[in-house]
Amino acid sequence: MFQGSIVAIVTPMSSEGAVDYESLRRLVEFHIEQKTDAIVAVGTTGESPTLTTEEHGEVIRVVIEQSRGRVPVIAGTGSNSTQEAIGLTRHAHQVRADACLLVTPYYNKPTQEGLYRHFRACAEAVPIPQILYNVPGRTGVDLLPETVARLSQVSNIIGIKEATGKLERVSDILERCQDGFLVFSGDDATAREAIFLGAKGDISVTANVAPRRMHEMCKLALVGDREGAASVDDALAPLHRHLFVEANPIPVKWALHKLGLIPPGIRLPLTLLSEKHHSLLYEALLFAKLL
Repeated sequence: MFQGSIVAIVTPMSSEGAVDYESLRRLVEFHIEQKTDAIVAVGTTGESPTLTTEEHGEVIRVVIEQSRGRVPVIAGTGSNSTQEAIGLTRHAHQVRADACLLVTPYYNKPTQEGLYRHFRACAEAVPIPQILYNVPGRTGVDLLPETVARLSQVSNIIGIKEATGKLERVSDILERCQDGFLVFSGDDATAREAIFLGAKGDISVTANVAPRRMHEMCKLALVGDREGAASVDDALAPLHRHLFVEANPIPVKWALHKLGLIPPGIRLPLTLLSEKHHSLLYEALLFAKLL
């Protein structure tokens, strides 16, 4: 069920910062038409830190409702509070998400033992497939491979989104964990090579603006077609870089608005993309033949 190009979908907002649920529904349809393999609702790219608890739950519900089982939906339900993460995960289970994605607890910097107990508690509290999410550049804490290996023994912890961009980390996790444990790249620039090492796909920012291309690249990489995957991925390389010229999702929201797919809104403390970066993103879209 979970492989290929998995979009970390943005949460469309009006220019005043209100969640635009109709645009969100249209965006889900766009991804289904463009062959996106699965959708992550309310991940980092979905502005999870600034949505209210009610909005967080409603965005997940709307994405699931609109998808109507045509594409798997993974709900972002992580928090630096274990009880809050359990509550969000329980809601996702109730509205019939296919799985949950739980980021490492940020800011409070738990130990490896604390991370293990946090994720185990979430898994034991809610019987839904759960995917770990390691992104130390944002959270300030690194979920180490030996801890991932311990967590892979928990029956409903099925995989990890590994977003360090370190290919040796992908290999290390795969070597330590039991067969069937899924590793997903969380770094578009290295996703192709991660798949050749054994990752099952990419939980992607670039897939927001180039969903069919990312689907094609992942599909080719998964069958071992290095030349074919490279030919698709090379055209996306500027996007992989420049979609992070400012904090995600600032650039990708600008690009999606430029493509006419969403309104321009974003929520404070994030701001609109600085004008000095507009030409850079515009040229990346042109290079990928998206404009």
